[in-house]
Amino acid sequence: MAVVWDSVTREDVLRAMQEYDALGPEDFFSAHGFAPATTYDLILDERRYPPKAILGTAYEFAVGQRLASGDFEGGKSGAVRVLAKLGFTVQPRRLAS
Repeated sequence: MAVVWDSVTREDVLRAMQEYDALGPEDFFSAHGFAPATTYDLILDERRYPPKAILGTAYEFAVGQRLASGDFEGGKSGAVRVLAKLGFTVQPRRLAS
């Protein structure tokens, strides 16, 4: 399945982030079928979000079609690139110290 991201707006991503904040991580992942981030963090106002889960949920909001985690790449050539084009900051995940 080739996912076309053109319909996803910055507002869709912000809506997904708001839902993540409202539901909390466990309920958000359960509701949308994603898992926690392992490589990158989407950052907004010093808060960290899982970029692939947020983008996949934003896509669902934009086009009404739910994506599975395996439907698109979450890394540098996938979710990170799409989110950066929409003006978001995505950084490699910090290692716990």
